[in-house]
Amino acid sequence: MTSLFKTTLAIAALAAAGQAMAQATFYQNDNYKGATFTTDRPVDNLRQSGFNDRAASVIVAGKLWEVCERPRFGGHCTVLRPGQYPSLAALGLTQRVASVRAVDRNERIDESRYAPVAAAVPSNAQVIFYANENFQGQSFTAQSQIDDFTRYGFNDRASSVVVLGDQWEVCENVRFGGRCVVLRPGRYASLVSMGMEDRVSSIRGVAANARIGNERYAPLPAPVYDNRRRTEERLYDVDVTSVRAVLAAPEKRCWMEREPVAAQPGANYNIGGALAGALIGGVLGHQVGGGTGKQIATVGGAVAGAAVGANVGRTPAPQVAGQDVQKCESVPSQAKTEFWDVTYTFRGQEHTIQTTSQPGRTITVNGQGEPRV
Repeated sequence: MTSLFKTTLAIAALAAAGQAMAQATFYQNDNYKGATFTTDRPVDNLRQSGFNDRAASVIVAGKLWEVCERPRFGGHCTVLRPGQYPSLAALGLTQRVASVRAVDRNERIDESRYAPVAAAVPSNAQVIFYANENFQGQSFTAQSQIDDFTRYGFNDRASSVVVLGDQWEVCENVRFGGRCVVLRPGRYASLVSMGMEDRVSSIRGVAANARIGNERYAPLPAPVYDNRRRTEERLYDVDVTSVRAVLAAPEKRCWMEREPVAAQPGANYNIGGALAGALIGGVLGHQVGGGTGKQIATVGGAVAGAAVGANVGRTPAPQVAGQDVQKCESVPSQAKTEFWDVTYTFRGQEHTIQTTSQPGRTITVNGQGEPRV
């Protein structure tokens, strides 16, 4: 008898049994696989049944059931409605169930105690965290819910993230506690803007049809291209014809300089001497160097000549106070490459893409010439 057929029979049997009694069947693995344990009465310590901290999925029939992470219904507890739960990871209870009991339908239960009703995260959904901003440093990839990043050595370390395939919720505390933010698919070069840098401790997928208030969303991310291989997609390696590095936009740096104030009456500058000095300095400057060097020399010579000429025949003037003047200039951002423009030809058609890492001599594409990894 196949595993799938057994599971189908179990689900059908529980559905029929639910008409007469409350019952819960726990499975050791996701998707109703592995060893099982079925109960129709309260169990205050699953250790006695050899199933403590072993449940990974469950089928509930007949009534509401409460599952708790500690014996005698202590610790974090969640109420399960009748139905199928292919993975307790979605509840933060994978291999954490220590006691269970049915809940009377007449009992008043706060909505926050119920397990979320959410669709499973698509298998192609993926989140890639980076230890540094701009997708630099050590990375960590998640394809399913994680209730505690400590187990993976990445707790409170994420500074940037790429989201592919679907929406994800990231939280600052384990088991989805504290402040949480919903991330749309895209590139988040820095988690600072949402106040989550080095603060992510747990993550879970969000159903596409889930109702989410705008205040829960993170700021809109930069677009991201999902270049992962699709199912049964044929791939080809093609030669890269050109690569152009694009530097980050220059930064504006400003500083204060002390400069003298405008000359007061009586300073008696020699205006004629200044003009003559500028002309002579310019000519001298033109005789020095060529090209850009000539231009620089010309300007320098004119300034020097004007300074000399202006002081010819000048009567001394009293010293004057200076003033602070702001000056600014544009400087390259440490000459850092922001991305690469990559060109390649496939089946007679030229393609140009941008990559965040320097490509090799070839690039992998699908039958339409779209890049893949």
